[in-house]
Amino acid sequence: MLPSDIQEIAARLRDAAPMLAGKHVLITGGRGFLGRYFTKTIAALNEAGHISPPCRVTVLDSLITAGQDGKNYEDDAHTTFVPHDIILPFPMKDRVDYILHAAGIASPFYYRAYPLKTLEVATRGTQNMLEVAREQRARMLFFSSSEIYGDPDPRHVPIQESYRGNVSSQGPRACYDESKRLGETLCYIYHEQFGVSVSTVRPFNVYGPGMQESDYRVLPNFANRIKAGRPLNIYGKGDQTRTFCYITDAVVGFLLALLKGVPGESYNIGNPEPEVSMLDLAKHLEIALARKIDYNLIEYPDSYPADEPMRRCPDIRKARLQLGYDPTVDLNEGLRRFFSWSDTVYTGKL
Repeated sequence: MLPSDIQEIAARLRDAAPMLAGKHVLITGGRGFLGRYFTKTIAALNEAGHISPPCRVTVLDSLITAGQDGKNYEDDAHTTFVPHDIILPFPMKDRVDYILHAAGIASPFYYRAYPLKTLEVATRGTQNMLEVAREQRARMLFFSSSEIYGDPDPRHVPIQESYRGNVSSQGPRACYDESKRLGETLCYIYHEQFGVSVSTVRPFNVYGPGMQESDYRVLPNFANRIKAGRPLNIYGKGDQTRTFCYITDAVVGFLLALLKGVPGESYNIGNPEPEVSMLDLAKHLEIALARKIDYNLIEYPDSYPADEPMRRCPDIRKARLQLGYDPTVDLNEGLRRFFSWSDTVYTGKL
């Protein structure tokens, strides 16, 4: 992580931060990529006096995919870490006001290796957290995924939250895609049947410092190869498109959804522009790094799950209107920050 990024997030959340004053936040997956940003951000808001009395945080994580950064993470005075697999019920003894349910196995490499675990975390784990929210009358945010839209009909891109998706229930991606869809259904039922105050976010390609080198998603993969002085590997024809959301914009959007989201509603959180192909992404890297980047077009490896969506681009008008969410970090600046960080941290040995 970059300390300047944490300070940027805290500054952008200053007006909303008092809603956390004296509250207790439970974070699942709190030692993962996103979870560490949440704990750092709340700690920074506490330290700056934007939250008074301070906000307490309890972190749950099984550490299965947390990596060394997660395992070696040092908590601040207002944070308590509890090693726990959320597939199992968690008896919450203290009062809890907010739940950030960010636990999940999101990397294709890992959800192919742990398909049942992936499914159980997003379903059984989500129901366990919904039970805590129900008992505690806590406000909860469920982390779904833009993957629930599958390979969208081009007529529906940029994708609105009302789009129902085009997803296969069978295949190597299904354990992730379909379990997130079922997780959303569980949230809907608990809201409708029991009045649980739960909202959902659907992240679109979030990246930034703190991603593991072994994550195997496109930007850590590119950073690893650049560190090693090797050409980038771009799969297929390189014409599949994505938009990328830098971590500061994403964390601001997620926490605004936690604090201001309408119960029962879902929000796309991402950066809607630019929508770039993987070949275009390599060109943006040349701009961000101010040097030529070599690449090869190769076939998809056997470890990569089939049925990759050709396009993924969010419509964020709902989040802008209801949350006041507005991403500010453009792609070239985000790439510059991420690759400057990865160059000092990654080994290039994978």
